[in-house]
Amino acid sequence: MREIAVPDETSAHPRIGQESRTGAEPDDLSLRLASLSHPDATVRRAAVDGIKSHGGGDPRCVTALLPLLHDPDPMTRSLAWHVLTSWGPSTVPLLQEIRRAGPGRLRAVALTALAQIAGEDGLPARDRAAVERLIRIQLPGDRPKPLSGCWIHWIAVPTGDQQGILDLLGLTQPRPVTFVLANDVLDADSHHGRPECFARVFVSPELDGWTFVAGRWFDPIADERADEVLLACERLSARYGRAQAYYYGAQGDGSAWVVAENGVIIRRYSETGDGDDCLLTIGSPLQYERDRRVELGLAPDWDAAQVSENEEDEWKWAAFDMAPDLARAIGFSPLTIGSDTSMRGTGVLALTEYGSAHGVPAGAYSI
Repeated sequence: MREIAVPDETSAHPRIGQESRTGAEPDDLSLRLASLSHPDATVRRAAVDGIKSHGGGDPRCVTALLPLLHDPDPMTRSLAWHVLTSWGPSTVPLLQEIRRAGPGRLRAVALTALAQIAGEDGLPARDRAAVERLIRIQLPGDRPKPLSGCWIHWIAVPTGDQQGILDLLGLTQPRPVTFVLANDVLDADSHHGRPECFARVFVSPELDGWTFVAGRWFDPIADERADEVLLACERLSARYGRAQAYYYGAQGDGSAWVVAENGVIIRRYSETGDGDDCLLTIGSPLQYERDRRVELGLAPDWDAAQVSENEEDEWKWAAFDMAPDLARAIGFSPLTIGSDTSMRGTGVLALTEYGSAHGVPAGAYSI
């Protein structure tokens, strides 16, 4: 197999302040490529920024930038990653060729870049098989890890009937994954714009007698999804007795919950700072809400239109972070699971209706 020619920055491209071997002044791009190996991280970052406009169609830029994905300076690594992925599909043929033919020192970073830019479909068949094999190797020793991320959405159901949940919710093409991989995918998807963020969900194994389904497809307060999440909770609770949906903004972005029993929604409540939060309210306060208000010195029952501004603010601040504690108190919280949580089965990533029709976002994830 032929090797891809990689520029030798120490000989083919003189450093800034040096002349080329021919005595002619080096061109601007050659200077920047040479500066990518400069010992000063500030100079390397300036060089990365300088070659951005040349795009991924120039193989010299791609092959010179790839090593910086392992640069010791985190700012340089981040900038190199941003520039390389911003070039998009134009880099794919070269990255695929590096995966097939080398050079060996670039093959690993080329795989990461390929996954981020082109997704699974852009990987050579051999690489796709290797990823699947690695997941299979990891699964026997996989243990529960808590959900984490900036914005977390989930439904919890007191059952171990994973297949029944998949069928009832219309989720397809389930693929076994580790908890680390699931968390990475969910966090990445939560940062994608709509509708790409709705493409897939994680369906957990049975954990302490519960199964949770996580992903933005089950956001209980999103304009596009709120009604469907209510219906999902009704149907799940009709079959399994109970179902609860939650949203939690871990960066101070509020909480919301839906609680259903025996096919009936008994409560929906949202506290996110949105002026329309009150329009989402369904049912009377849960006992947990009432008890929490008493702890705060507030009336257990209230009318949002009549309470004082101070009372309203105090409750809102408390409710903003309430979803994890409420979930744990009345059922199950995937934010507090760990290696000691009892587990039966294997978690899967599954496609939603949107994902089945349109595919999933590209991305490189931990396994």
